[in-house]
Amino acid sequence: MKAIALISGGIDSPVATALALEGGAEVVCAHFSNAPYSSEKTEEKVFEILKHLAGKYKRKIKLYVVPHGANLTEISRKCERKFTCVLCRRMMLRISSRIAEKEKADALLTGESLGQVASQTLSNIAAEFSASELPILRPLLGMDKLEIERLAKGFGTFTASTKPAGCCEITPERPATKAGRGQIEEEEKKLDIEKMAQESMSNARIAEIAGK
Repeated sequence: MKAIALISGGIDSPVATALALEGGAEVVCAHFSNAPYSSEKTEEKVFEILKHLAGKYKRKIKLYVVPHGANLTEISRKCERKFTCVLCRRMMLRISSRIAEKEKADALLTGESLGQVASQTLSNIAAEFSASELPILRPLLGMDKLEIERLAKGFGTFTASTKPAGCCEITPERPATKAGRGQIEEEEKKLDIEKMAQESMSNARIAEIAGK
């Protein structure tokens, strides 16, 4: 099985990636850079985490670094701010599906755990999944934060994941927690989805990360 893992500099997605590698899956990672709304330190953390995992599992890991800041600008200017998180996730899933097509992958892999943040409520997850025709694997979905942190420490990713990097500055103060799929699809009509996805793919950087 080959999966495209959406990886951030946080705790959860590296654990999901490590679980897939532990199970023998082939993993290609996609990191969405939110610059200028987030620090370059986030990308540095992702490279550090993947170097560790590449060394732990004795394989090179391919990483797509996808520019996402322009997409967030379009979403924030043209759509209701409370839906920013869900629209952001749908765009990431949509672009990751294109990476999967290019890489001949079978599924997407995310680090979502139910109810931890605004984009991960049950209603919002349901509104997000239709952005991808591929299966979306969520191995952490039923885990609580303490369990995920225990796994991160076991995989050796916890220290890098908890280094300070700052939050995404465009996150709304009061994000929607019960977004309906119909509402979200109406909001997306305000965007040139195809152009946004194409430009993100065209400007993505690709790295082969070897173990340290």
